[in-house]
Amino acid sequence: MKIAIMGAGGIGGYYGGRLAASGADVSFIARGAHLAAMQANGLKIISPLGDAHIAKVTATDDPSTIGPVDIVMFCVKLYDLEAACEACKPMIGPDTAVISFLNGIDSEDRMRAILGDKAVVGGTAQIPSNIIEPGVIEHKAPLAALEFGELDRSDSQRLQAFHDVCVNAGIETYLVENIETAIWLKFAILVPFATTCCLTRLPGKVLIEEPVVQEIAVGAMKEIIALAAAKGVQLPPDALESRMALLSNFANAMPSMLVDLLAEKRIELEGLQGAVVRLAKELGVPAPVHNIAYAALKPFENGPPDY
Repeated sequence: MKIAIMGAGGIGGYYGGRLAASGADVSFIARGAHLAAMQANGLKIISPLGDAHIAKVTATDDPSTIGPVDIVMFCVKLYDLEAACEACKPMIGPDTAVISFLNGIDSEDRMRAILGDKAVVGGTAQIPSNIIEPGVIEHKAPLAALEFGELDRSDSQRLQAFHDVCVNAGIETYLVENIETAIWLKFAILVPFATTCCLTRLPGKVLIEEPVVQEIAVGAMKEIIALAAAKGVQLPPDALESRMALLSNFANAMPSMLVDLLAEKRIELEGLQGAVVRLAKELGVPAPVHNIAYAALKPFENGPPDY
């Protein structure tokens, strides 16, 4: 099985590294200093689940040099989605699965508009990890799980084969029937986590130890759960409690949105808080926490404001 990692950051770098370390045929698409470091020194993973150093990796900034693959792990920023889909096309054969491990709730629809229904697969990656220096991924907590499934809920030999490769690499992996629910459940953790940390400019510990900050996370979570219900997505009755319990794994973690905000880079505002604001308005669901968060972070969307 040939696997390509489109975007070798905290998610793609970690999981692609684990797959490569197990002997899987993995190619990384990266850019800039991170790409140069991987080409020169390989890829390092620092993790409570065990460190790893893959001394030699296949890494490029040109997907056309890789050719068709069986699986594309699609792990780019939401604002790069369309350009990355176009760049992926030389790697897509008649049965290639492009698995979205992005942060949004509309990513798969945007991808299908470019790549077609057959190629695109839904997925989630639950892991607190970031690039800490070029060529080095740091994983902050024991949580590291993948979920994926066909969007039409059909049985899938291609995904079963990928599931088996992931399990062989020691990755906690789930092939799920209803991937839409899984995507919304991840969104209901990710966005409140990113919102509270970005508003306070502090890592996850703040929303666990400061009750008034935790109230913001709970409020944001309730809004997303209400939005899912209005859209007809069936979440389990204990969605709020189970999501808040999972956030305890993120005490020492920093969401990628905060990492980018503090580094004065572009942030995924429109795909996260912005998506909630737009859909809430469309469906008539109140979203005061997200409206405030979106307004507070909007000036920083493309880096530090000029005013």
